[in-house]
Amino acid sequence: MAATKRLMKEFKAIGAAMPKGVDSLKPDDSNVLLWAGTLQLPFEPYVGGTFKFKFEFPAEYPFKAPVFTFVTPIYHPNVDAKGAICMRELAPDTWKPATKVAQVLDALVKLLETPECSHPLRAELAEEYTTDKAKYMDNARKETAKAIA
Repeated sequence: MAATKRLMKEFKAIGAAMPKGVDSLKPDDSNVLLWAGTLQLPFEPYVGGTFKFKFEFPAEYPFKAPVFTFVTPIYHPNVDAKGAICMRELAPDTWKPATKVAQVLDALVKLLETPECSHPLRAELAEEYTTDKAKYMDNARKETAKAIA
């Protein structure tokens, strides 16, 4: 299976240099197409929180994009209440087979640091971020406090 071979190669490369903010990342012992990890972000309003996530890779990977989901809720305009994320790098119409997991994780951390409020999954948070950033940051810190390991 080509997906398995590629994923193991990528996992090895990531293990040598974990992307900024990624605390842990590991394939499932019984299924290499399922990965779990945690983020510990070094910027406000997420400092101190531990956010669990998962990747589900299709058997057609890298020709089809993986699905990324937050397991731990995160207060962010580009992440919905179920943990799905709106990210150009993972969108089926813009996914490129040359894209690596490490690149997705780097883009994810950048998106979390700088929300794309023009393409939100939660419009009310995008509105709050753009009109009252202090309130947004306070609310996000309160939610992050719930994610402290």
